[in-house]
Amino acid sequence: MSDEVDIKLSAARTRLILDKPFLGALVLRLPMLEANSDWCKTTATDAKTFYFNHDYINELSLEQTQFVLAHEALHCALSHFARRQHRVKHRWDLACDFAINPILVSDGLHPTPDTLYLENFSDMTAEEIYPLLDDLENKQTEDQHLYDDAEDSQDSSDPQSGSGQSQQTPEGDGQGQEAELDKDKGGGASQPPPLSGEEKEQLSIQWRQRMAGAAQQAMQAGKMSGAMARLVDHLLQPQLPWRMMLARYMTAVARDDYNYSRPSRREGSAILPSMRSSQVNVVIAIDTSGSISSAEVEEFMAEVDAIKGQVRARITLLACDQALDKEGPWEYETWDSFEMPKKFSGGGGTDFNPVFDWIDREQHQSDLIVYFTDAEGIFPQTEPVCPVIWLVKGKAKVPWGQRIQLN
Repeated sequence: MSDEVDIKLSAARTRLILDKPFLGALVLRLPMLEANSDWCKTTATDAKTFYFNHDYINELSLEQTQFVLAHEALHCALSHFARRQHRVKHRWDLACDFAINPILVSDGLHPTPDTLYLENFSDMTAEEIYPLLDDLENKQTEDQHLYDDAEDSQDSSDPQSGSGQSQQTPEGDGQGQEAELDKDKGGGASQPPPLSGEEKEQLSIQWRQRMAGAAQQAMQAGKMSGAMARLVDHLLQPQLPWRMMLARYMTAVARDDYNYSRPSRREGSAILPSMRSSQVNVVIAIDTSGSISSAEVEEFMAEVDAIKGQVRARITLLACDQALDKEGPWEYETWDSFEMPKKFSGGGGTDFNPVFDWIDREQHQSDLIVYFTDAEGIFPQTEPVCPVIWLVKGKAKVPWGQRIQLN
């Protein structure tokens, strides 16, 4: 249907290409297709196509149309369709929208009236936002995320999926969608089925490549904002899961090694190598300033418990906001289960000094210090002798030690 809506969509896409080439290049990768209004009330994407409701687009300004095009393209570029995992779909969809919209607003785009936006969620990923949505679950997303269903297990041929038609949405130039639209005799495209696991994996790789190419073009044109450049750099850099990196460090300091210490006189004067099986003394500090949820702490402690059993680690647990929890420290021998205390005090500001002061004061023989935090606080002036790992939720930096991103 060639009318004012088609002209508006084409103009919005052209403006994005000229003014914001990074977003424009991503939008170009999504064929635009009018959807049946019975299922699509605003806009939608399945990571292959941009679906839109004709009447909805007709009510938007040109600037707002740019926003919804860029919004769907960023869902795809950020691989939101492949990152949900065990999370509840509706809550995850909300988190994804709350993550994307501040990026677009800060880049100068004009949101629609129904846009989900909270400034508090700026510079946060969907994974970080997800546990913070307890009071916002009654909200509705402004668009539809069609990549999976609530159970994430429906077969694409299931009659309950979409409109009941078993169909594949092409990845090409949209010609397949146009053919389907003709069959509907102007009624708009029917809802596509959820993506299969294989499709999600392939599309995730494809969109990462597209994002890298779009970023290169935008930087060459000198039209890549600093915030967008940092986002792309963070997403494209190779990352190891934090569990793997933590296990690597704990295993390294606990490695069995040869001991060349001088034996007692009764054993003779020869110095022969003997196998030493070390017990690792690990200090684990939990930031209880209110930025870390109890669910995240439980997940972290379960992971450390699994690693502890493999490397024979003795754990000393400290909890701290701006002062140490008076109930601590909690000691866990190698044979003990590493369980979270029933209650932590805290909720104040964040100061990391009390933990390191305690280690110095008690002359604790620490082989490794692991600090679970958002890194928003006061750091000690000097770095301790033993290695420190910061497991960081968020994007804050640390002045020394090994920083491992939790997301």
